[in-house]
Amino acid sequence: MFPSYDYDCLALYCGTQSNQIYDAMEKTITPSEPITEGQIGKLKELLNAKLQKHKAELPSNLIQQVLGIPELAGELFAVIRKRVEAISNMIIRVVKVNRNRSAKEALKATGRNQYVDDSVLKTIPKGETEETEVIFFKIGRQISMDDLEKEYALRGLKPADPYSQAAVNEADPAFADEHPNGTQWKDGDGKLNSFVPVDPEDVTDSNLT
Repeated sequence: MFPSYDYDCLALYCGTQSNQIYDAMEKTITPSEPITEGQIGKLKELLNAKLQKHKAELPSNLIQQVLGIPELAGELFAVIRKRVEAISNMIIRVVKVNRNRSAKEALKATGRNQYVDDSVLKTIPKGETEETEVIFFKIGRQISMDDLEKEYALRGLKPADPYSQAAVNEADPAFADEHPNGTQWKDGDGKLNSFVPVDPEDVTDSNLT
């Protein structure tokens, strides 16, 4: 059975996002200037549009009570801040992916230990594009594979296929030294599997089960 890696040991997880192009080979998203008046206005527009669309579901007398809750504004702000924090400090790599390889060949090309048995190799998705962007993000705490799915969704991402992840680590062998990274996918039965390229000294009885 394929061992699950202790995600607390990982610095970064990798995912992909559709309909967004980055022209830099590597980019880190970091906080810049404070939110603008235009952006505040756009947030108001988005909330207004959602309320207008669903106003039939919101009784006026109950909304009046909600408006009297002191914590309401803080709770609404917390949702926005959580989204902002989730997408900050991401590392984005654009790589070419050789999808003609077998899964075993793709993972072996990273030069790292694989710890993936043949039954799991058969479930690895190949992906589609020859060139793709892989987005790495950090959580900074131990997390289950099921909860990690929620973290991907929070950032508007889906897990990167292992071919794309392996391509990043193959192109830059030192990347995994500084940024240990992992991804996961579902097999045909809906079971989650994961891949983490690691070196022998990184593996202990506590992080392989």
